[in-house]
Amino acid sequence: MTDITVTRDDAESRYEIRSDDTLAGYAEFELRPGAIRFIHTEIDPAFQGQGLAGILAEKALTDAAASGDAIVPLCPYIAKYLTTHEIAGAEIRWPKRPGTAPTEA
Repeated sequence: MTDITVTRDDAESRYEIRSDDTLAGYAEFELRPGAIRFIHTEIDPAFQGQGLAGILAEKALTDAAASGDAIVPLCPYIAKYLTTHEIAGAEIRWPKRPGTAPTEA
């Protein structure tokens, strides 16, 4: 049975997902005061189609929410994940896109 783990590597500014001991993918982030900005998610082609991106997103976002920082989904995959999955306790700050009307809070 394959052992899947997700860990946060602050030195690399990313969450990493490993299959057994092999790096299978990562979700890069930038820390800002009071916020964590998810900027890019990537799964190695050798591991695609195994549901690892969803596992990575769920674990990374759950950890980020537990830290109390707001989540800013700049990465398209993370943004899409957040539209279809609820992360308990998460404060989401949706990025404003140029040319879009402001939304009411």
